[in-house]
Amino acid sequence: MSIYQELQLNQAGSKALIKNSKDNRERGRHLLIYIFKVFLTLAFCMVFVTAYTGIFGESNSVAGVVVLLTVMVFRSADLGIKASHGNGVIAVLFIILAVGPKLTNMVSPGWGFFLNFVFLLLILTLGCHNIIMANHATWVLGYLLLQGNDVSGREYFMRVLALALGALLTVLVFYRNHRGIRYKRGLGDLLREFAFSSARTKWQLRMALGISSGMFLAQLLHLPRVMWAGFAMMSIIQPFRRDLLNRFKYRFPGNLIGCVLFFGLCAVIPESFYGCIGMLGGIGVGFSATYLWQTVFNSFGALTMAMGMFGMAGSMALRLINNLFGVVYGLVFDFLFEKVCCAIERITGGMESADAA
Repeated sequence: MSIYQELQLNQAGSKALIKNSKDNRERGRHLLIYIFKVFLTLAFCMVFVTAYTGIFGESNSVAGVVVLLTVMVFRSADLGIKASHGNGVIAVLFIILAVGPKLTNMVSPGWGFFLNFVFLLLILTLGCHNIIMANHATWVLGYLLLQGNDVSGREYFMRVLALALGALLTVLVFYRNHRGIRYKRGLGDLLREFAFSSARTKWQLRMALGISSGMFLAQLLHLPRVMWAGFAMMSIIQPFRRDLLNRFKYRFPGNLIGCVLFFGLCAVIPESFYGCIGMLGGIGVGFSATYLWQTVFNSFGALTMAMGMFGMAGSMALRLINNLFGVVYGLVFDFLFEKVCCAIERITGGMESADAA
C-alpha cells in the first residue's frame, strides 16, 4: 500500500494496519503516516475555516465548517445516483441549508416543528439514499449547526454567499471524483422509491420526525442550545438497532467524560489558552476509532465555543442536560415509532386480506 493510499484510510483502517504490522519497523512506518495524516487533516481544516471566516466574517465560521464537511465527505462518498443528477441534488441541499435553518428561527415552535420535519425529510430523501454511506451525518449536522448559530441582516447575506461558494466547491469535488461511476438510478428514482413499505423510508421518516419533535419539546422546555439535543437525537436514531443501542450506551458517558476532562484542562492551563482545548479536541477525534472517544473529544470544541455565552459551569451543565434529553428521547421515540409502524402494517395487511377475500 502506498503512502497516498494509507492517507485515505479512516481511523479504524489505519489502526488495523498498525496492529497487523509484521515487525516494529513496519509498525513505526504506519504509525508515522497515521500521525502525519491526523495533523495534515487538522492543518487543512484550520486553514480552510480560517479563510472562510476571513472572507465571510466571524459569525459565519460555522458555514466554513459545514462546507469543509461536505467537501471532505464527498471526496470519497457519492449519492448513489448519476453524477450529473448528484450535482443538482447537492445544489438543492445547499439551498435547504441556506433557507431552512433561517426560516425555522423566524417562526413559532409549532411552525418550526413542521418546517424542520419537511426540510429534514427532504435532506434525508435526497442526500441519504445509500444509508451505508451515512451521508445524513453530514447534511443533518450542517442543518442543525446553521440553525443553532443563526445570523441576520448583512451577516445572513454573507452566509448565503458562503454557502453558495460551498455548493460550487462541493459540486466540483463531487463531479471530479465520481463522474466515472456509472449509475442507472437518477433523481426521479429517489422520489419513486420513497415508500412506507421500504425500511429506508421508515428510517428517514423516523429520523426527520424524531429530531423535529424532540427539538420542539426541548424548545417548550426552554432548553438553551437545543441544537445539542438535536445532535444527540441524530446520533441515536440510526438505521440499524444494533448501532442505535451502541450509541445510546456511549453517548452520555462520552459527554460526561468530555466535561470532566475539559474542566480538568481549564483548571491547569491559563485562561488565555482555553481556545487551544478545542484544537486538542480535534486532534483527539483524529486519533479516535471508537464512538465513545470521538464523543469525548467532540465535547471539547462545543464547550469551548459555548463558554463565552454560558460560562464554564453553565456550558458543561447544558451539554449534559441536552445530551441526556436527546439520547433518552431518541430511544423512546424510536421504540414508539416502531410500534406504530407495526400497528399500521397489521391494519393495512388485514385490510388487504379482507379485500382479497
